[in-house]
Amino acid sequence: MKKKILLFAAVFLLGGCGANEARQDDDQNNEAVVPEKQEKKEEINNQETKEVEKPDEQPAEESANPEPAQSIPEYKMRDDFSIQNISNPKEKIVLLTIDDAPDKNALAMAKVLKNLNVKAIFFVNGHFIDTPEEGEVLKQIHQMGFPIGNHTYNHKSLKDLTEEQQRVEIVGLNDRIEELIGERPRFFRAPFGMNTEYSKKVAAEEKMLLMNWTYGYDWEKAYQSKEALADIMVNTPLLRNGANLLMHDREWTSAALSDIVKGLQNKGYKIVDPYLIETPANKEAAAQ
Repeated sequence: MKKKILLFAAVFLLGGCGANEARQDDDQNNEAVVPEKQEKKEEINNQETKEVEKPDEQPAEESANPEPAQSIPEYKMRDDFSIQNISNPKEKIVLLTIDDAPDKNALAMAKVLKNLNVKAIFFVNGHFIDTPEEGEVLKQIHQMGFPIGNHTYNHKSLKDLTEEQQRVEIVGLNDRIEELIGERPRFFRAPFGMNTEYSKKVAAEEKMLLMNWTYGYDWEKAYQSKEALADIMVNTPLLRNGANLLMHDREWTSAALSDIVKGLQNKGYKIVDPYLIETPANKEAAAQ
């Protein structure tokens, strides 16, 4: 009788361990695992352990985002909208900016800049990213390493709009851009360079750096050709240390862009990486 009781207890204990293992596997894998052999169970567990130990792989879009997680600003914007190296004010630098993107030429311009290994801010108008196809173009530009700026939704003069309308033009576009690329713009440029006290307030609330320019020419008839535009952008008397260059999404500007970049570099100017400019957003992040 004692032998039978001992045998029954041993069977009960073995059954209980099996149930516990099944419940543990169920908790870990959300489904019951009932291996036929212990070796097979150990093999499965080893495979799961190896998969966990693999380094995380970032999605393609995240890995393409060029901005360092906690970049320390190297440049700041002066009151006249020129750019200055914080630690070396005498460094010969220029900033490239492109407005009215992404119309018909912005993607080609981004490819030219990427091949030349330089950066620019692409200031976006909301009416150019209304369709899914236009949104994809913006995503491509951002994934190629270029920061996206806010140039209002409909490119209307802010001085002609009510405060409510101005907010929609600015914040509405930030919402749309964030929906497409996963982040809000850190730079704001008003249409025609004309801000209001209210637009300045909204830009500050949105943690955007208010930006205009120091010179640009591609809207003037005399410079609407590749050769004329490249020549004036590089050889203008307005070119100086820290110049903030304004260009637009235009066919002739796209054609001249490579010559403009190379001409500036041949004169000893370094093209600034906009991600390294101090903005209200990265200044706040650095303080945290």
